[in-house]
Amino acid sequence: MSLYMADINLPDNFSQDFLELIPYQRSHIDQLLTDGKVVSYSLAANRAKLWVIIEADNRREVQHILSSFPIYDYIRFTIMELAFYNQVEQNSFQFSLN
Repeated sequence: MSLYMADINLPDNFSQDFLELIPYQRSHIDQLLTDGKVVSYSLAANRAKLWVIIEADNRREVQHILSSFPIYDYIRFTIMELAFYNQVEQNSFQFSLN
């Protein structure tokens, strides 16, 4: 498995049809995060871009995952294979009974 970054351009103007897809997109991303297919999902503050880190065997699988997005018909994207992806691990607190 490799990691890929999808650099996604969102539409310049959000139509009503696009806006109505957002809750479905969020739900779909939540499921992909739970399944481990999507590692990271970020939206630019100006709402012009999304960045998605996807774990997949190849670019074809990444394209397949992106094509499953409810907003797919409204986006343009490029896919880049990553050499590495670092992140801070979220450690849960360990309690001591001492």
